[in-house]
Amino acid sequence: MKKLLAVVVTTCALVGCDRHNALIEDEKDNTKNALNDRKEAVDDATKTAKKQADADAKSEKARLEADQQKAHAQIEADKKKVDAEAKAEKAENNAQKKVE
Repeated sequence: MKKLLAVVVTTCALVGCDRHNALIEDEKDNTKNALNDRKEAVDDATKTAKKQADADAKSEKARLEADQQKAHAQIEADKKKVDAEAKAEKAENNAQKKVE
């Protein structure tokens, strides 16, 4: 009888152990799935951020190029102004020489 009781107790303990191990395995799987979901969310957020960064970079590049063209246009206008002023000064100087 004692042997039978020992076998029954051992069997119950093993069955309980198997159930506990199965619960541990399920918890491990659930945790890994949650971590994989977080990983995918991070990947998606990074992909979206990269697209936005690319769009921002293109916009910034276009702004810089527009600023460059504006600066070039201003420089060309200033050069023409200098030419015109020099021409006017020469004409005034020549006119004064003719009067003298």
